[in-house]
Amino acid sequence: MGLFTNHEKKVIAELCKKSEAISNDISKEINELLDDLKTEYEENKIVLKEFNAFVNELEQKLSPQDVERLHSFSSRLYKVKRCAKKGVEAMRELARDQRKATNETLREYQEYLYF
Repeated sequence: MGLFTNHEKKVIAELCKKSEAISNDISKEINELLDDLKTEYEENKIVLKEFNAFVNELEQKLSPQDVERLHSFSSRLYKVKRCAKKGVEAMRELARDQRKATNETLREYQEYLYF
């Protein structure tokens, strides 16, 4: 004799389907955001190199104070780039963790259904 009645198994199966649908929706949204973020990052990651090349061209034409200000701005841009890269990595980890959580939840539901 099973641990659950047919009605209880039916309820668990419905919960499993709902949970799977919700998890799939969340995963889809995370993956879309990750793709958008990666695309934006890839399109803009060379801006810092271009800006530094531009600064190097201007160094001879500017006063030392202006050159220092440009280098300061360049270092702040580098921090923005590093932050953007960390954002992409964090979103990638979030997507991976969501997949793991979904698989684990579905595995647990299956254990209850076929126990």
